[in-house]
Amino acid sequence: MGLNIADLTVASPHIDNLSRIPDSFTADGGNLVPTITVSGVPAEAVELALICHDPDAPLAHGFTHWVVYGLPARNGVIDTSQPQVRSAASGTGQPGWFGPQPPLGHGDHHYYFWVYALANAVEGEPTREEFLAAHADDIVEQNRLVGTYSR
Repeated sequence: MGLNIADLTVASPHIDNLSRIPDSFTADGGNLVPTITVSGVPAEAVELALICHDPDAPLAHGFTHWVVYGLPARNGVIDTSQPQVRSAASGTGQPGWFGPQPPLGHGDHHYYFWVYALANAVEGEPTREEFLAAHADDIVEQNRLVGTYSR
């Protein structure tokens, strides 16, 4: 995968970049789904994918908290309620958002909310690793928002 950054911006009204994620969005505090917004979506993108991943988790590949495909390639709030949107399994083995819940006393973990603008649609519901292996060449542009959390 080459370097694909230009104008795509990822933000949230709930999470400031490189700041602590509010407790209400964690698995211990309500597990609310954070609102994610995008701007600068490239014209050649046909869909967006969203993956939230914690590389600090004490597992070989970290821990994936959210995997979403089939998002419209447009600026604005990412709406996961549309019929073409598909959630793949998180690290829990279940689809949908699973908020931060790092081990007690493990220090700050970093939660990368990656948005990928894709030249081709993703078929099915691949895991994070399957998606990156199969679709790296389809990424027109990518960017991320990073939140932190510790317990």
